[in-house]
Amino acid sequence: MMAAPALQRGGTDVNDDAVREAAVEAALAQLDLDAKTRLLAGRDMWSLPALPEIGLGSLVMSDGPIGVRGVRWTADDPSVALPSPTALAATWDPALARRAGRLLAQEARRKGVHVLLAPTVNLHRTPLGGRHFEAYSEDPYLTGAIGTGYVQGVQDGGVGTTVKHFVGNDAETDRFTVDNRIAPRPLRELYLAPFEAIVTNAHPWGIMTAYNQVNGVTMTEHRYLVNEVLRGEWGFDGSNVSDWMAARSTVGDITGGLDVAMPGPGTVYGEALAAAVRSGEAAEADVDTAVRNVLRLAARVGALEGAPAAVTEPPAPIDGDALAREIARRGFVLVRNENGALPLKPGTVALSGAAARDARVLGGGSAQVFPEHVVSPLDGLTAALPEGSVSYVIGADPSDELAPADQGFTLHAVCRDAAGNVLGEGTLPNGQVQWIGDDLPAGVTHDALASIEVTGSFTPRETGAHAFGTRGLGAFTLTVAGRELFDGVQEMGPETDPFEAFFGSPVERGTVELTAGETVEVSLRHTLAKEFAAPLPAVMFSFVHLGPRRDPDELIAEAVEAARAADTAVVVVATTERVESEGFDRKDLALPGRQDDLVRAVAAANPNTVVVVNAGSPVELPWRDDVAAVLLSWFPGQEGGAALADVLTGAEEPGGRLPTTWPVALADAPVTEVTPTDGVLAYAEGLFIGYRAWDKAGAVPAYPFGHGLGYTTWSYDSVIAGPESVTVRLTNTGDRPGRETVQLYLAPLHDTVERPARWLAAFAGVEAAPGETVETTIPLPRRAFEIWDEEKNAWTLVPGRYALHAAHSLADTRLTATVEV
Repeated sequence: MMAAPALQRGGTDVNDDAVREAAVEAALAQLDLDAKTRLLAGRDMWSLPALPEIGLGSLVMSDGPIGVRGVRWTADDPSVALPSPTALAATWDPALARRAGRLLAQEARRKGVHVLLAPTVNLHRTPLGGRHFEAYSEDPYLTGAIGTGYVQGVQDGGVGTTVKHFVGNDAETDRFTVDNRIAPRPLRELYLAPFEAIVTNAHPWGIMTAYNQVNGVTMTEHRYLVNEVLRGEWGFDGSNVSDWMAARSTVGDITGGLDVAMPGPGTVYGEALAAAVRSGEAAEADVDTAVRNVLRLAARVGALEGAPAAVTEPPAPIDGDALAREIARRGFVLVRNENGALPLKPGTVALSGAAARDARVLGGGSAQVFPEHVVSPLDGLTAALPEGSVSYVIGADPSDELAPADQGFTLHAVCRDAAGNVLGEGTLPNGQVQWIGDDLPAGVTHDALASIEVTGSFTPRETGAHAFGTRGLGAFTLTVAGRELFDGVQEMGPETDPFEAFFGSPVERGTVELTAGETVEVSLRHTLAKEFAAPLPAVMFSFVHLGPRRDPDELIAEAVEAARAADTAVVVVATTERVESEGFDRKDLALPGRQDDLVRAVAAANPNTVVVVNAGSPVELPWRDDVAAVLLSWFPGQEGGAALADVLTGAEEPGGRLPTTWPVALADAPVTEVTPTDGVLAYAEGLFIGYRAWDKAGAVPAYPFGHGLGYTTWSYDSVIAGPESVTVRLTNTGDRPGRETVQLYLAPLHDTVERPARWLAAFAGVEAAPGETVETTIPLPRRAFEIWDEEKNAWTLVPGRYALHAAHSLADTRLTATVEV
């Protein structure tokens, strides 16, 4: 693998673009058809082939968006894990997003990565989207602003981005095949809008096209949206890469504007594309256009000889731990704080909830990375508060399902061929083996690999009956503490989806009585069942474990007893990977397990109960009015526990505002449909998603868009509004420094066209000391006053009078002015 290029000289010369283009054309002219088509097909899972004859190195891509995995998904090469995209969007701070991007560029360069497969800027169309933690918001303007900052930051560091998933990948159900039917206005005003804003303002070097269809055409083949809109109207000049395995038609994809088909080597490009050109089915001119786009990307990241890199001197080094902690606390949203429950008063704290000890810091699927360390809420509070003032009990576990062996396990994998010879070894971060493509230990190949033994030790934290099991297909031999618990074969049923078989429900194989603190040896030998091969060369299985099962009522009773004896009770509730993850949508918004019962019982025992909600997107909180405070922590990244201690103790204030509406109950949400009918999902709600839909329905959510409390108070003193900018003066009326997010909403006073009742037009953050008055002038984009005219097929200004609301949140307008355009 070619390492990311060294960035050697400062400043980009004004003629660098022209020099790069000349180098691209010179390189293109040296390639024959076979070389060109080979360049457009992945060499392997994560990279494109090098072409030394033209001085082209191999372009390496890696998943994001909260870290940089690199080409191997392994704990041997850990990654900084930032908070989830919903947390980043909750900061309402594009400048902070830019700093996050710069850190990720730093990580990418360290790992030899040229292109980050991020950010995800699809919208929260319904609260059921299973991957919403990986997207920013229900609002296209906020999404575009945060995405712009993120892309600028990554590319500040000389690393490319691929803004994804273009377009309409707003749910996971049948995502490979679903035909999303979206009318022109909502397509332009909602779903395309963040992509357009990012292309216009950040000039990304890449776009990733989605699996799904839009209006009957698969996105990798969507000539209109890719060639005419993205490239034509918006002027995008970067590289268009498919989502992994999304490219399914050689001729359709190349004529539809797809540059790169990933992963390789078996794709619809390469030899198949060369043959299509020779037979006259595809035009070599289209191939040249795609190659030119790839070479331009290579030139920008410094992988093409003779072309100056777009960035030759990286930004100053960034402390990843410190930035992860800052983003987490800035993204925490305090949605309830009765009688000043927070910050915590001096005294004892009774902490409960399984996620308080074993924090869930990131979402499931391709967004996962392995951080070097994780600070849990228990760790953070124990370090921040006086010794002995924090007690902990589980209270309730969100899952009673066996999960990949993790806490207390030290594991590695030994790989053997069919004769039993050792091919290679590697460490494992947990009991999940997930080697895709060339992501194998050194010396190991898929052809030679016949069996893997996961072996190591386990030191339990609790005394009792520990359950062990397997997940995956093939032969397994499971041994714990010298006892063989299972020796057999897990077969796939006739109607089981292969992915579900590999990633689905674990199978318990037996229990062993263990003593806390006493280490035992463990082993799981797995013989591959190659007849059950996944769509990609892959090794996927898990050694799973569950600690001693205890009566749920007893666990809750322990938490109640501890809460009753403490000055403050803090309960951490959470979703699980089986609730929020890539690959499936949610069925409901309920917290899993007995967590709601735990909160109710603790709140009844201690009126000073604070609940921390460790979820990447909305969940139902039926007890929200019965507790003193509710703090949304999202998936807070590796420093989440430290940031939580900062906020709970008052060392820092919670800075977040909701980027998406939180309903009281799923039944209240105006838009919920994610399941196609006969392959089609109609976006029948049109323009009305998120808060736009709540306004139209006249419904009241639990917490509105833009809501969030701080530890100080603000008066909005004056607003002066014009069609191009708004100036707001406000004063920090509290007794401590603070930050306020000024939100500007437009509402047409006399509408002649169908539009939402109001929409976010602009926003800005301000900071002030106690008693200080500050003033901010916020530009109003012309687009805020425009609609997509379906008859003219163009953006059209809608003249008239608009109410301009300067607001703390959608539901908390502080000042109103009138704007006429």
